[in-house]
Amino acid sequence: MISLKHTALIFCSALFSMVSVQAAPKEAADDIPDEAPVAASTKISLTARGETLMAKYTKLLDELKAEIKSALPAVDDAKKTAFLSARTEWNALKAPKEDDSAEMRKAYDDAVVATEAKALAAARVLLTDLDATLASDKLDATLMKIAIITQATPRGLAEFSQLGAAEEKIIDSLLADAPLMRQMLEAGGANGGSYGQSMQVYAAIQKASERSRETGSIFQRLALGTSLQTPWFPGKQRIGVYAPVQRTDLDTDQVERYMHYEKAYLDGELDPAFKDLNTWECRFVTDDPYSNEELTWIRQTIRTYRPDQIINPDYKWRYIRFVKDDMPYCSTTHDPTIGTQAQEQIALGGICGRRAFIGRLSLRAFGIPTRASTQTGHAALSHWTPDGWTICFGAWWSVAWCGPQGGMDFLLDSQAREFTDEYVKVMRAQWIGNALGEEDVDLRKYGVGGGFWDGLAFYKKMALVKDAEIKALELTGGMKLGESDELIGDEVGSEIEIPEADKTITTATDGTLTIPAVACYSPRGPSDRVLLMKSHDKGMQMHYTRIGARPELVKYRIEVPTAGEYELSALLATVSIKQNMVVRINREEPVTYDIPYTKGTWMKSAPLKVKLEEGTNMISITARTPNRGISFKHFELKPVK
Repeated sequence: MISLKHTALIFCSALFSMVSVQAAPKEAADDIPDEAPVAASTKISLTARGETLMAKYTKLLDELKAEIKSALPAVDDAKKTAFLSARTEWNALKAPKEDDSAEMRKAYDDAVVATEAKALAAARVLLTDLDATLASDKLDATLMKIAIITQATPRGLAEFSQLGAAEEKIIDSLLADAPLMRQMLEAGGANGGSYGQSMQVYAAIQKASERSRETGSIFQRLALGTSLQTPWFPGKQRIGVYAPVQRTDLDTDQVERYMHYEKAYLDGELDPAFKDLNTWECRFVTDDPYSNEELTWIRQTIRTYRPDQIINPDYKWRYIRFVKDDMPYCSTTHDPTIGTQAQEQIALGGICGRRAFIGRLSLRAFGIPTRASTQTGHAALSHWTPDGWTICFGAWWSVAWCGPQGGMDFLLDSQAREFTDEYVKVMRAQWIGNALGEEDVDLRKYGVGGGFWDGLAFYKKMALVKDAEIKALELTGGMKLGESDELIGDEVGSEIEIPEADKTITTATDGTLTIPAVACYSPRGPSDRVLLMKSHDKGMQMHYTRIGARPELVKYRIEVPTAGEYELSALLATVSIKQNMVVRINREEPVTYDIPYTKGTWMKSAPLKVKLEEGTNMISITARTPNRGISFKHFELKPVK
């Protein structure tokens, strides 16, 4: 059962209903549907063999449907009529227009609440009557075959199977494997109904990885989730271009992507929660259009540059706050000479779409399920947390678009899925609807349309969520913070105890002084611009943030044994280009010090010659605003011989 830790905004009926009349939002100019559905059939001609195969699958589907129809219990006509009548009322509701009066809006909201309550009450009566049927697995083998053939379509299966005997065998083996069919359907089915292609990828992954053959393990769940999200095309094109095509060959991308995550998990690089993700959640981890190299790079960068981001106890902000803190909201520009796509986009910043891309990359790199949440004129993202899904840098679910699903439909489904023992009843009701040839409830318009059984499945999900009094998580960042560089409100870092060894200044045999970045005497603790934190590997480090309106001085007192000229350098990490800081030695005039672009790795800066006095010296550094973030490990003062 679900852990009832969901907090914040109540899952309210009025917000649900807004989606019922909402069309698909237009995508923001720099956003792409990286999860867009790809049809299983794309005008592929059938050969003579294909025609025979389509007839075979059509005949099988008809026989299976007939078997189910004869096995279903009778449904009370009066109760069914009451339910369908309430559904008709729901489907007829029309949301008010923007310029409609407050009275019209209130009347609509009242109608939504009343109609939803009426439909749910009618559904509860039927769900009680039919519970024995929905709780039984007696018909599952037949129902699951119907569901898969219906989703793939007989023609789609024929288009795949006509490619050869091996392809036909793949489909036959799937339809004979009840446990695999169940796991696939529980995980949402194959993207676009492409079960043949998904099976090919799954077999290829299992051939490449022995661990992925461990039934029920995170490796097997990840392998299947990756396969079900087929077809997708990571690393094949620049972000911003998407061209769905029919897959008739096995691409190695998904195998390489799975192996990337298997290694990252075994190396301890992924979030601790990754190991417990289910197959449905896993499919939203590996489906990222960035390359494996970029996934590796951003993990390494965040561990080096902002290690505080990967231990943030607030899962709503973990890994994603990196975008807010270190990617400016500004006009989107391009400079491919900077490096990879991800490096270019982070270094230059951009508007909502670019920030959403990097946010999804950052989350997925650490194994956090993530989806695009396209909104009218705006690109946001949604992601998994242990307490439910949240939208980051965008508006509420009612105006979001998650791949082929409306936001509210996705949110309801994600919450209902937490009740694994009861969610199977949802699926059985949907499968029965397939067997009877009924239409599905519209994924795009919340609760609209659909036949009797699929409508019951929808209200079964709603009943699960309402009875558990689940509350949706509040927005993370919201629209305002998604489209601005405004402060979040908790910019001051946490107090942290710094061991003496980590702030001790040392002297090498050649007289070089090494000053830990955290050995500053001002500020003495974390502030809104200066964050002191543990490094990912060992020791401590300081981060001078880009967020904030006023610069802040960081001061060091240094005892120098001999007066003279020294070379000042720093071991630092940056993710932005063309940066500098202002350095002041004692009471001398401040000088500008250029900061290198390190692509997120530790790098020693070029030396700056300074003159120091014997005894106590004061070194101050600061950045002019607006600035970009810089992480410092330590400074060095090397005597000039």
